[in-house]
Amino acid sequence: MSRCGWVSDEKIYIDYHDFEWGIPVFDDDKLFEMLILEGAQAGLSWITILKRRESYREAFDNFDVKAVASYSEDKIQELLSNDGIIRNKLKVRGAVKNANAFLRIQEEFGSFSSYIWKYVEGEPIINRWRSDEEVPAQSELSKKVSKDLKKRGFTFVGPVIIYSFMQAVGILNDHTMNCFRHPEHMKN
Repeated sequence: MSRCGWVSDEKIYIDYHDFEWGIPVFDDDKLFEMLILEGAQAGLSWITILKRRESYREAFDNFDVKAVASYSEDKIQELLSNDGIIRNKLKVRGAVKNANAFLRIQEEFGSFSSYIWKYVEGEPIINRWRSDEEVPAQSELSKKVSKDLKKRGFTFVGPVIIYSFMQAVGILNDHTMNCFRHPEHMKN
């Protein structure tokens, strides 16, 4: 069984690739989780975040956006002393800032899902990359979404992070053509 070239032989990576990455997500709680985790990953490897995911879920109230938006300075300091997560001040404070911006989008659009999926008219973009080397780090779409999110008060949402986020939540399906998870192989 062939997988995308970025997948290592670690079970956590294989499971993430096989059962999560590139599958369309419309649930706001899951979208918020992935947005925060992608921001936390900035400058690090994704496996580092995957291995800490359960600690993140525990530390961030299972990514309850309303809870995170209301974090006090005491809670932020508690997070900054939690060695189960990446203890970067900007990233932790950014998660709280992003939770508040996320709530504003929910209020304006009814859900974050409605907002983010409108960029692709509710349908994933199925790419046909032959190798990992062809997959870009960013796109015109990720630049456009990044610019709008920043305007709305988000942080850690640069075009590269947003491209990764869109891959993770299935807005972009970037499984390579040889991968068994590419939609062409899933039809069989």
